[in-house]
Amino acid sequence: MKKLTIICSLALVLAACGGSNQDNASTSGASSTEAVPVNDSKPAYDPNRGEGKFHDVKLAAKLDGKMALNGEKIADLKCTSCHKLTDEKLVGPGWKGVTTRHKPEWIMNFITNTDAMIDKDPKAQAMLELCMVRMPNQNLSDQDARSLVEFMRKNDGLK
Repeated sequence: MKKLTIICSLALVLAACGGSNQDNASTSGASSTEAVPVNDSKPAYDPNRGEGKFHDVKLAAKLDGKMALNGEKIADLKCTSCHKLTDEKLVGPGWKGVTTRHKPEWIMNFITNTDAMIDKDPKAQAMLELCMVRMPNQNLSDQDARSLVEFMRKNDGLK
């Protein structure tokens, strides 16, 4: 476990210590006023939605009972060995209040794109520091992730 912590710490230090492109531009004779091409095909990182394909998840005001039941079955199978439905930490953080702390886009992106979220998202990185264990990729479908969000809403008291 200590080796994993040391390896993760070293990876973060190396990522933070990377050189800037400005230094490279000045040594190659490029002017700082030259236009740098921007890749517009990928949107900028949004900490409210995280890293992944979910950009705008529409939730109904009323809970979808069928979807929440499906989410509960998925949680029982893949999630509750590490997450409690209360605010108590088990291996991972407890789920109570998760839908008030995070937007549904963030939750679904974290569920389906765990590694990229842990690598880029400050909230996911803070959870990793607290829990000391990376959440494994559960290979859930988009619909499974949506059902889990509905179950989390039910767990948070939505009717």
